[in-house]
Amino acid sequence: MIEDAGAPSNRSARLELIGMTKDFPGVRACDRVDLAVAPGSIHALLGENGSGKSTIVKMVYGVLRPDAGAILWNGRETTVRDPRAARALGVGMVFQHFSLFDALTALENIALGFDEAVPAADLERRVAEILARYGLQLDIHRRVHDLSAGERQRIEIVRALLRAPQLLIMDEPTSVLTPGEAETLFASLRTLVRNDCAILYISHKLREVQALCDDATILRAGRV
Repeated sequence: MIEDAGAPSNRSARLELIGMTKDFPGVRACDRVDLAVAPGSIHALLGENGSGKSTIVKMVYGVLRPDAGAILWNGRETTVRDPRAARALGVGMVFQHFSLFDALTALENIALGFDEAVPAADLERRVAEILARYGLQLDIHRRVHDLSAGERQRIEIVRALLRAPQLLIMDEPTSVLTPGEAETLFASLRTLVRNDCAILYISHKLREVQALCDDATILRAGRV
């Protein structure tokens, strides 16, 4: 059930944002936004296009720097300088638009997502373990140009899960999926939260949000 979670809750939060503010020339994209995401929960971030959702998650992932406000990670204030720092902290993100090379295999694309070199045999073993643990189907030796949208998304998800994230950000994850692929994704996300991962979930599909998410923060014109 979704409850009002616009302000930080009393539960111990994995991620807490306090007064997050970001200005671009001529517009305030985020205006003193507060939200808290609890471990083992799926928290929806909702709002129409231009409401500030993408700006918020880009600040959490280190793509953008806030002009004001604080990021608390497991109760401690932190600065996320860039995506590499976010990944080291325990934040994973699956973007709406995939960053993949069509001519390479799924496994080769997964390898490119690492900040350090990983032996191929080690990587293949770890990928097989992730696929089995979360019930994901993916032929890692097929080239990306032969894969469906759902399979391409699984490459991005595996990239994130290989780092055992404590928080996974999903940006419009079902926008290019068939209903069957979406159900497979939901089952994997439910497995993740049972393992105490927190998920910040952006979507415009309210039925999907009601079925999947525990809490929600709604943005309008940059404000909660």
